[in-house]
Amino acid sequence: MRGIINRFSVDLDFDLIDFAIIPELRVHLEKIFKKLDLKIEDQSKKVPQYFLKYTSTTGERNTLKLDITFPPPKSSEYEPVRFTEIDRIIHCQTIPTMFANKLVTVMERFEKFKSIAGRDIFDIHTFFMKGYRYKPEIIEERTGKGITEFLQILNDFIEKKVTQTVIDQDLNTLLPPEHFRKIRGILKREVLIFLKDEINRHEK
Repeated sequence: MRGIINRFSVDLDFDLIDFAIIPELRVHLEKIFKKLDLKIEDQSKKVPQYFLKYTSTTGERNTLKLDITFPPPKSSEYEPVRFTEIDRIIHCQTIPTMFANKLVTVMERFEKFKSIAGRDIFDIHTFFMKGYRYKPEIIEERTGKGITEFLQILNDFIEKKVTQTVIDQDLNTLLPPEHFRKIRGILKREVLIFLKDEINRHEK
């Protein structure tokens, strides 16, 4: 997440613009997996989606999900970003694009997989805390709802469905212990405050 989110990431997400290159893309990806000694545990035949396994210490996470979205929302925006750790420039979603997609992910994950991820709540909390803005057009395009209606539905969903157990079970292995202890008890409450402020702002 471009260094914005201070947690371990459990997957890699990419947007694909050109549907026609999927066969070529699979070939390149699988060569990389082989070179890095990543074992393909499972994959989708319809889209480039892989579940990979790697060697790890007993009890530690040993799986990596690589997911490619196509077509991405038409209102998504991108910009070149330098990743100093690997000395490469990569075209990434802009911060408002990432934030909007994160807001949608909270309920979309539940609709598709009947699961709720505490990390989604942590991520949108981080975006709000850093004062970032989201792109409403992406939310409207992906959900078919106006921004105020969407935010109200999201607020109600988090209030009813996101429990302390959900937050603890998902985040306790993804954050440094001290950070987890500080954030776990205030996460949901502060996200709801942020969402209510946004609803009020859009209603004015």
